[in-house]
Amino acid sequence: MDRAEIEKRVKKVVSNILGVDEEKITSESRFVEDLGAESVQSLELVAAFEAEFDIEMEEDAALQVKTVGKAVDFIEKYLKQ
Repeated sequence: MDRAEIEKRVKKVVSNILGVDEEKITSESRFVEDLGAESVQSLELVAAFEAEFDIEMEEDAALQVKTVGKAVDFIEKYLKQ
């Protein structure tokens, strides 16, 4: 799976969980400041990314990810393992 596909799927998940239009989500978008994620939604995002990509992420490390682009990097790293 290439980076563009990962990013597309990440944006879809973020849009579904946070109720933000996919077209307004960029790789620079910050989950909390720009997209309005609350702490419970951050946990929902981690769970949704795990389900979407069929991976098991280290939760504390995943919760340190602050932007969509960093989430793509993080997930891409897991997929390459």
